[in-house]
Amino acid sequence: MGRTLRKLKDLANHAGRWLGLGSAAPAPARATSAVVADRFDAMAWQEMYDQAEPLRALAEDLNETHDHTTDLLRDLFLSAYKVAPQVRGRDEMDPTRLVNHQVITSVMTSPEFEDLHREAAGDQYAAAMAVLAQASALRRILDQSRRASEEAQQAKTAQEAAEDAARTVEKALQQATEAADEEGGVPTVEADAVERAINRAEEADQEVQQATQRTRQALAAAAPGTRTAVRAALAGAADAAREEMALMRAWGVEPGHLERMPFEERAVLAQRLRTGRLGSFAELIGRFRQMAFGERARKVEHAPGELVGITLGDDLSRVVPSEIAQLGTPALRAVFVARFVEARLMLYDSRGEAPTGQGAIIACVDCSSSMATPRRRESDGITAEAWAKACALALLDQARQAKRDFVGILFSSRDQISVHAFPASQPVPIGRVIDFAEDFFGGGTDFEAPLSTAVDVLEAEYNEEGRPRGDIVFITDGECGVSEEWMRRWQEAKHQLGHRTFGIAVGDGPATAPGSFLDSLCDNLRNLRDLTDPRAVADLFRMI
Repeated sequence: MGRTLRKLKDLANHAGRWLGLGSAAPAPARATSAVVADRFDAMAWQEMYDQAEPLRALAEDLNETHDHTTDLLRDLFLSAYKVAPQVRGRDEMDPTRLVNHQVITSVMTSPEFEDLHREAAGDQYAAAMAVLAQASALRRILDQSRRASEEAQQAKTAQEAAEDAARTVEKALQQATEAADEEGGVPTVEADAVERAINRAEEADQEVQQATQRTRQALAAAAPGTRTAVRAALAGAADAAREEMALMRAWGVEPGHLERMPFEERAVLAQRLRTGRLGSFAELIGRFRQMAFGERARKVEHAPGELVGITLGDDLSRVVPSEIAQLGTPALRAVFVARFVEARLMLYDSRGEAPTGQGAIIACVDCSSSMATPRRRESDGITAEAWAKACALALLDQARQAKRDFVGILFSSRDQISVHAFPASQPVPIGRVIDFAEDFFGGGTDFEAPLSTAVDVLEAEYNEEGRPRGDIVFITDGECGVSEEWMRRWQEAKHQLGHRTFGIAVGDGPATAPGSFLDSLCDNLRNLRDLTDPRAVADLFRMI
């Protein structure tokens, strides 16, 4: 009773579309990351995610209202970090990550992406900061794409239901096969079960197609807003990255040093440079460094200078041709040698710049209250303090280049003085450089304490290392008298140590007046009135 109503082969043909799904190996999981990455990329992301608390906080914040945002942050990081990032095809993506895929596609096809990528490629910190700089835009994009996310989730659910339905068809057909007779007839109960499973699978497949279509429509509706927000965010992130790198370069922080610096330390450094006393004068510091570098490139040791006549001596590099000609005559060679030994060879006389020093370079910077006030409207808000410290930082570079010690002495009133030593034999921590730049007193003006300290430094160096001829650069906008006893000791120390004193008088104050104490104190004094132009002291970097 109730024997065969349908043939097994007819049922198998009807169910053919879904056969094999249940017993076959599971299909490879769809990708949850839109950017193609290897294990080294994954390690770079995880390392930065573990270091960067702001990155984790952003992920937690976004995850409260949106799904899979940590994957989105990872994609954004890798798109900026990888040298040649590639985006997967949309058909490779897990449906729940299609919003992420659309965001990353918009990012990497945006004209502004190239500028950001140029700054961040290969730099984990810069890539992480690029992600953080886009936080506000990400919130807007995810809010605008909420419907697309919901539709994508429904499409994912429908896909899973369709796969379950396909497995049910295969299971029902297997039961029908086991119940079929020798002629291939299937009992009604088993045949009906196969038909019901096939109908459910067809319905599930239809639901997948409809959900997929709704997802595409929702993504298309969100796309214009995504592109607009992405472009604005990328432009802002690129500007922030460029500004930070320019700030680091202005302060002499090498890219290699930055790459080795942990995220938190580098973030604190950047914040400190942006908000410190000289944060708004980074451009001036950069101009000083560039100017000083150019002057060092022009500087030639032992250059003959301008020829002004003939003199006698034993410098073979300046022997006149007629003397050299004697070497071609055997009888005159002995005469040439005798005159060389007696330093009586005829030489070209030259007028060049003074020989450079060997001892420490010491920058004495006035930190009295008047140095912190902009002098003129055309100074662009630059204070004498900012100019003086920018000059001092360039002198620090000068010392490092020449393998000389550098000492920065900040002074104000008699009891207000701080000494910042940077020995040539030790590295220069950027934190100590910033300490030197940020330190400020705001009191009166006293010359004896800083100059006496400078002499003590040079004397100690001479006694311990035997290096004479240090250089003192004294920058001030004030005038201060000294005692006769102090002046006598100063002259004695100068005679013993052979140091030079370069003075820079800022503004139109008494220090710039002819016959001032500063004029009598310094071997070389120049007046500075334009605080926007470091070239006023360009020759200083050829002489020191």
